[in-house]
Amino acid sequence: MTIGEALKDIEGRLAPAVGEGEARAMANVIVETVKGYKPVDVVLNRSRVLLDDTVENIHRIVGRVLSGEPLQYVLGVASFAGRDFEVTPATLIPRPETSQLVDFIVKAYDGRTDLRVLDIGTGSGCIAVTLAVVLPFARVTAVDISADALAVARRNAARYRADVKFVEADILKDNIDGEFDIIVSNPPYVLDSERKDMDMRVVDHEPASALFVPDDDALRFYRPIGRLAARSLASGGSLWLEINPLCAESLDKMLESDGFSSVDVIRDFRGANRFICARR
Repeated sequence: MTIGEALKDIEGRLAPAVGEGEARAMANVIVETVKGYKPVDVVLNRSRVLLDDTVENIHRIVGRVLSGEPLQYVLGVASFAGRDFEVTPATLIPRPETSQLVDFIVKAYDGRTDLRVLDIGTGSGCIAVTLAVVLPFARVTAVDISADALAVARRNAARYRADVKFVEADILKDNIDGEFDIIVSNPPYVLDSERKDMDMRVVDHEPASALFVPDDDALRFYRPIGRLAARSLASGGSLWLEINPLCAESLDKMLESDGFSSVDVIRDFRGANRFICARR
């Protein structure tokens, strides 16, 4: 079987389950990963014959995806902001929206050095590691309640030689000491009532504790984060949050009551109110 034939075979098997466009994208990612190729290598080597072991590995991967596992967990890697990050079922799979949040932060602090950054609920460490690599001389602290997630985040930091201090803590009850220029968080914000409308690959496999909050306590994590930011941000510092669009108005009011001088709701690339930037 050639690479071109393998791509066609993967697409054909996955399309009924995920759609033609997603199947095509998955096929390329699978072949790139098993061969260690870049996208251009796949294009240039479509006529190359694959070893039997490689074909068997591809079949195993496709079988697991068809059984309902997210491809990123099957491969153990997800792309984020142009880098590959290890992911496991202990961590959320990074989303493009979160990458956009990082882009906003980097643009806002372009040219600044020696920034002190706190990432709350770091998961795979994708936000913390990216900011540590991209912002010059940034001193980044990353917090998570999950020891398993922090183990993954530490390996991702080591992979990119990112200087990140990792702390195991529960934002709902533990104090986080220090003064910071940037506090960023993508906390659990999906309402329990939204679960029924979500892709079952997400519901069945990604950590529920990192996704869902009760409908009657939608700001459960934002309240302590807001209070922490109000007392821990340096003068001129900013708080950056990924949010549920359904909670944008209530979060705006909450942060204003916490004493922030400006609160801006920012749309994502789909046009949804997905982020908030609050400044001291």
